[in-house]
Amino acid sequence: MAAAVAGALAAATIGVGVASAHVTVNPREATQGGYAKLAFRVPNERDNASTIKLEVALPADAPVASVSVRPMAGWTVQVDKTTLAKPIEMHGSQVTEAPSKITWTAQGEANAIKPGQFQEFEISAGPLPEADTMIFKALQTYSNGEIVRWIEEPSTDGSEAEHPAPVLKLAKAPAKDAAATPAADSNNIATVRTSDTTNTDDGRTTWALTAGIAGLIAGLAGLAFGLLAWRRRPAATTAAD
Repeated sequence: MAAAVAGALAAATIGVGVASAHVTVNPREATQGGYAKLAFRVPNERDNASTIKLEVALPADAPVASVSVRPMAGWTVQVDKTTLAKPIEMHGSQVTEAPSKITWTAQGEANAIKPGQFQEFEISAGPLPEADTMIFKALQTYSNGEIVRWIEEPSTDGSEAEHPAPVLKLAKAPAKDAAATPAADSNNIATVRTSDTTNTDDGRTTWALTAGIAGLIAGLAGLAFGLLAWRRRPAATTAAD
């Protein structure tokens, strides 16, 4: 009985490990119309084989005009393109073909993803389409010839698929009016600060002008006092004589 329970627990643990260790895209969310750096994270799920190839299909119903790949030592990469049924616009120009599949291949067993290891394959893509999601169906090839197809799309009932495809959620870009509001507030702040500075400068100028006039009046008063004293002195001398 104890052995049966232990076996069941072991099987459950293994099942959870396999279900959680699937190919994913990171980050899980990006913004429509923008560019994003995406990393496809590939864990090796086999104890007796290495991962030697990864193929990622870009969704045909949500194409991107530009894809660039990050070089990775020990792996070759190939980007296939396809003609679009409906051209897409990029920087004012019509794009009639777009990347459709990216294939990474290990250059020898030494560069493959070993058991217990994972690897990330990075790309930069954009402009991202105006869609809710992008589903990247992926094929993982092992050194023993096995191919694991990570191609199952999200279910409508929320249940987890056995081999789910990597999914990128796309959020709508912020409205232009909302983006302009902080700028308007910044301008107001700048105006207030400029006004405050102007008022301060005006106050300093007025104070300096007042002090200058006061000093001039004091100087004239002193001059008048001295002149009066000088005029009185000869008269006093004559009286003494």
